[in-house]
Amino acid sequence: MPPQTSAEGPSAEPRRPTVLVVDDDPDIRLALEMILKYEDFEVWTAKDARDALGRLDEEQASGRRADVVLSDVKMPGMDGLELLAELRSRPGAPQVVMISGHADIATAVEAVRKGAADFLEKPLEQNRVVVSLRSAMRQGRLTRENAGLRRALGDQWDLVGESATWRAVVDQVKRLAAVDAPVLLTGENGTGKEVVARNLHLLGPRSDGPFVPVNCAAIPSELIESELFGHEKGSFTGAHERRVGHFEAADGGTLFLDEIGDMPLAAQATVLRALETHEVTRVGGSSPKRVNIRVVAATNADLAQAVEDGRFRMDLFYRLNVVPLRLPPLRERPDDVAVLAHSFLERQARRLGRAALTLDEDARALLRTLDFPGNVRQLKNLLDGASVFAEGDRLTRADIEGVLANGPGLAAPRTSTTTVTADGEDPFDAPTFEEFKNLSEAAFFRRKLVENEGNVKRTAENLGMQRSHLYKKLDRYGLKD
Repeated sequence: MPPQTSAEGPSAEPRRPTVLVVDDDPDIRLALEMILKYEDFEVWTAKDARDALGRLDEEQASGRRADVVLSDVKMPGMDGLELLAELRSRPGAPQVVMISGHADIATAVEAVRKGAADFLEKPLEQNRVVVSLRSAMRQGRLTRENAGLRRALGDQWDLVGESATWRAVVDQVKRLAAVDAPVLLTGENGTGKEVVARNLHLLGPRSDGPFVPVNCAAIPSELIESELFGHEKGSFTGAHERRVGHFEAADGGTLFLDEIGDMPLAAQATVLRALETHEVTRVGGSSPKRVNIRVVAATNADLAQAVEDGRFRMDLFYRLNVVPLRLPPLRERPDDVAVLAHSFLERQARRLGRAALTLDEDARALLRTLDFPGNVRQLKNLLDGASVFAEGDRLTRADIEGVLANGPGLAAPRTSTTTVTADGEDPFDAPTFEEFKNLSEAAFFRRKLVENEGNVKRTAENLGMQRSHLYKKLDRYGLKD
């Protein structure tokens, strides 16, 4: 029978996992080489760290790489820990397992802290070595897969925009990513709070850890502690098995608490304690578990007002508001509308496997005249809908108007660049900031009431406010019927 072939030619044997053994003792190198070859590893050897780096560079030039480096700690010249540090500084470096005949706890802790996958003490036990190497290989494979996935999905979380307003936000995000402190993101719905939260994670030192988003508004109040902290089997009706909570799942990474303003007061106290002690206890459990997380919270509500109203704990507010970051609504960055539109159309094209649509001049001009109360998210939805009407490779004004004419709640034309009160006063003429704020806020709530036909409940829901809070505002500005 002829040999099997593929599109790449005759079939070849699968690549064997490769281990580079680094030890200044030739007897140990030989023993490890024999053991690992028997276990079907390909084995390279080096007599010291410099020799190891040279071998890796030589093999890389030939398109080959080691999966794991198995290195002694004590070696002349550059020792094993220095080799580990050098390897960790290289992109796509192999996993490293350290071995030592003079092992102590401090050395092992330092090796793991610097990125070693494992630490083995001499005399080496054959099964333990093989298990450790295979575990390190799995860890390396997952790391490469995660990196590839982040690259593939990266543009989904790009901070798109060229306006000075948005560039200032991006600069802040880049600085804050390196600071492992809680961040509170504020802004209207659709301004990109989750995108910013993910960038704080991906650009920071925790990028290899998990990013766990939690919509606090979507969790029923009776289940929120179970969702956040987990539960033990049988701890309540329906708890058929043990469950890990979001805090534990985010260990080593970032926990994103979205819509934090909607979290019930009872749960706020438990969250505060977890943030202060870095420990969580599952519902029905008795043993606290340490967690190492960075918290990024987000809200479209006025948390300071919620504290004043007694709906949000002051101590939790200050705990989360260590670094506040406000995201501007789209109306404050109109120069970014066309840039965002181009980015959305490019992503849509990749998702559908077709050429990207382009905006014609009339469509671009129309988008600049529209007000987007739903901000960036609403712009994306508008373009997704308009693309359905598009013929050919261009998105026209008529395509966009077709969506606007058939969908309530979509972008509405901007009538003016200023806000005028019912008495004809322009807030920008106010002599003090306090009067400007009051006039603007009153005009805002008056307009939203008109848009919702005077329905206070619907207005509160659309604004993401508690109805009681909205009633207080209406009473303050004399807007009640």
